Amino acid sequence: MNKQHLDQYHKYFLPIYEPVDFIPVEGHGSHLYDEHKNNIIDFAGGVAATALGQTNKILIDALTTQANKLWHVGNIFTNIPQLELAQKLIENTCFDKLCFSNSGTEAVESALKLARRYAIKTFGEHKHEIVAFEKAYHGRTLFAVSTGGQAKYWDGFAPLPAGIKHAPFNQIDGLDGLINKNTAAVILEPIQAECGVILAKIEFIKKIRELCDKYNVALIFDEVQTGIGRTGTLFAYMQYGIEPDIIAVAKALANGFPIGVTLAKDPYTSGFTFGSHGATFGGNPLSCAVANKMFDIVNNNDFLNGVNKRHSFFVAKLQEINKKLNVYCDIRGKGLLIGAELHDKYKGNAYNLVNIAIKHGVSVLNASPNVTRFLPALNIPLDDISQGMARFSNALDEFISANI
Repeated sequence: MNKQHLDQYHKYFLPIYEPVDFIPVEGHGSHLYDEHKNNIIDFAGGVAATALGQTNKILIDALTTQANKLWHVGNIFTNIPQLELAQKLIENTCFDKLCFSNSGTEAVESALKLARRYAIKTFGEHKHEIVAFEKAYHGRTLFAVSTGGQAKYWDGFAPLPAGIKHAPFNQIDGLDGLINKNTAAVILEPIQAECGVILAKIEFIKKIRELCDKYNVALIFDEVQTGIGRTGTLFAYMQYGIEPDIIAVAKALANGFPIGVTLAKDPYTSGFTFGSHGATFGGNPLSCAVANKMFDIVNNNDFLNGVNKRHSFFVAKLQEINKKLNVYCDIRGKGLLIGAELHDKYKGNAYNLVNIAIKHGVSVLNASPNVTRFLPALNIPLDDISQGMARFSNALDEFISANI
């Protein structure tokens, strides 16, 4: 980022981000280019949103075709792309009804509101509590950020919504009693992506499902980051042998074009009634047209098998580099959501590595101060993985030198 652009950024923007020293102006597949044609290979994937990479021709055709027909009509109408997408989502999952929004945070917010409203309407005012988990991330609205289990995200925004409890993730002891007759919903991520790519244990999920059934509690899965093929199945819940009652989806659903959706099973669908919720742009014809094509591509066994093959190839390359450089103590994840935890001597420096990697022509993310996170496109060519890993190896060399 040249000085002029940096000055512009600091002049006009609230200081909520720290942009890296690269401004993409063009992208094709997993390659991004700045105004000087410098190239980086994208292992960050728009934070799991650009799941088919940049400028995908099928998605461009879907968007431009719809743009020449109908842009936006508001929610006194429905529209054809919206109806088609709703049918696909419902018929290919365990859910009965849905509502659209514009982002992952809104999808989570809708899920929480739906669950709480259903519980209070059905069982009484006492049944309003939300159980969430430490180190979780659920978005940035006040309700969503309050269920997230990281104090740094709600610092300075008190008073927070009441009735939210946090428990240790993956710890079964203590769940009995925590989930009870006053609980309206339990919300969790099948993989806690933002805090270090921590996978939920099967026995933990099954215990929560058992308690939710016992006390008529809605189990909400936040699959904003794990959904739409990211973990090698259409949704991560499909790998756990249980079904949530409500799910929040966004990010990859329209390959980065803003959209969110909350899906629910009966009887929780009755939590909303006419006028109790809404979103002006939710189910916009443009976003739904893109999402329809995106869903058709991803919801395919060959495509999902390709995600799992890329996982093995990606992890093998990363392990090969780590065997030589010994930067990471653990490499974990599912599909193309992969986390690599730094050894103790490097802990606290994951974001520094993000910036160093950009200098060497590859983008990665951090997940907590101690974990490097990789979220490449689900269709990334193997050659791009190899080339990107070679660049990342060079970045690690510099990272090691800076931390001697």
